[in-house]
Amino acid sequence: MTRVSLAATAAYLPERWMPAAEVALASGVPERVLTEKFALRGKHIAADGEHVSDMSVRVCETLLADLDVEPEALDVVMYFGSMWKDYAVWQAAPWIAHRLGATNAYAVEYDNVSCGAPVALRLARDMLVAEPELRNVLLVGACRESYLLDYANERSRFMFSFGDGAAAALLVKDGEQNELLGSHGITDGSLSLQVKVARGGSVHANDGYAFLDVADPKAMKEQLDETSMRHFVGAAEGALARSALALEDVSFLCALHTKRSMHAALCGALGVDVERSEILDDTGHMSGVDTLLGLDRAVRAGRVRDGDVVLLLAAGTGYTWAASVLRWGPHLG
Repeated sequence: MTRVSLAATAAYLPERWMPAAEVALASGVPERVLTEKFALRGKHIAADGEHVSDMSVRVCETLLADLDVEPEALDVVMYFGSMWKDYAVWQAAPWIAHRLGATNAYAVEYDNVSCGAPVALRLARDMLVAEPELRNVLLVGACRESYLLDYANERSRFMFSFGDGAAAALLVKDGEQNELLGSHGITDGSLSLQVKVARGGSVHANDGYAFLDVADPKAMKEQLDETSMRHFVGAAEGALARSALALEDVSFLCALHTKRSMHAALCGALGVDVERSEILDDTGHMSGVDTLLGLDRAVRAGRVRDGDVVLLLAAGTGYTWAASVLRWGPHLG
């Protein structure tokens, strides 16, 4: 049976850091509410000319240097990050591969919203299992959605924590450690029109609102309050079942950035101690980047140990809940 492993991860955060006090000044949301409720001490903001392709190239260069892997050895470069890229109708993956010098790589575009990383891991694993000639897949995602925020729009208040950053991972076939196990997802399409940028698509090519907006915040909140935790747990249980594991086997949680109460409730529902999870209160939410960046941070800090079952869990507007499972350390048996 083909085994797929995560060889390494890398993360990148832009130089500028926007503290909660500055977010409070721009939005009118009290700093105390941002830090205590939103779990936001601050977030990183991309430079004016720094786009998702730039952040993607930078984090990939770091990853390849850490592994001493030449770009020519890459079989697939898959971009899984924010859909808001350098250009409106355009693929980032080929440009990223070209700039890296990955001359032998097949470029795959899987841009998505906040559920991006667990689904990308699932797709990349499936590619490696299904195609005998593939040896590796480089996954990279980036987010620059801080530039899509209108702090005067109270409907988009829950998104005021959105920041910028990038993360990358190299998946390899038949590696020696960090096995990627099962994945699972749940979608509720009834919420698909709630969160969007109206301008730029075929419905409102040039006349729509140019920032992130929520059509009906009250209705969306009511529906998510009723269903979101159930779907988070369902996605986790599905991924664990496909890994021949259960909730009680989870050792460490890397979830997307959420408000503090939601993070605590999620840990409780999954049976994971909050101390055995990553809270990104100094980065905010970075679309599909969160879970991989959180994993990279936890591993480098020595918080993930050999034998740990790591759950990567996210949800994205649309609305999709997704999970992937890793068994950290050397393979068993």
